[in-house]
Amino acid sequence: MAFTLPLGERAPDFSLPATDGKTYSLRDFADAKALVVFFTCNHCPYVIGSDEVTRATAEKYIPQGVAFVGINANSVNTKPEDSFELMVERMREHRFPWTYLRDETQEVAKAYGALRTPHFYVFDADRKLAYTGRGVDQPRDTSKMTVNDLDNALADVLAGRPVATPLTNPIGCNVKWDGKDPHWMPVEACDLV
Repeated sequence: MAFTLPLGERAPDFSLPATDGKTYSLRDFADAKALVVFFTCNHCPYVIGSDEVTRATAEKYIPQGVAFVGINANSVNTKPEDSFELMVERMREHRFPWTYLRDETQEVAKAYGALRTPHFYVFDADRKLAYTGRGVDQPRDTSKMTVNDLDNALADVLAGRPVATPLTNPIGCNVKWDGKDPHWMPVEACDLV
């Protein structure tokens, strides 16, 4: 079985605490025309490098009925910078337009098959996976970016078209799995394409 959620599969449910003090599950986003779930964190240079492009994409599509949910599943034993307290601080400082959740047990990251930070999943109105992979082709330095795969995927989903490029390899830091070397990945977690 593939490690990462296959295209066409339904979004796995979750119940996770957010930086706004609430707990969210999939049903809290039931009214969204599309749902973007992305695995992210506080420290990764690929996340930091592309956050403003992700913000711009979110600000473009939220008014069109798309919900954006960031999930930090990194082990604080490996990366103390990814603590919930520092997530709250980061959201207060940057005021990102997405809901930012903490996956302390890493069970949600395993259910989705998150490989890297950032790793994006776009679900259609039926919550079936229409796109997974990178947000952009140069997340560490978006001044060199030539394609915004997340934007393209959302445009296709909202137009009711099949996503032209439904699968790309996420580009970023490994998810920091608890009790493992910082660069460890599950054996079955290989490139998507």
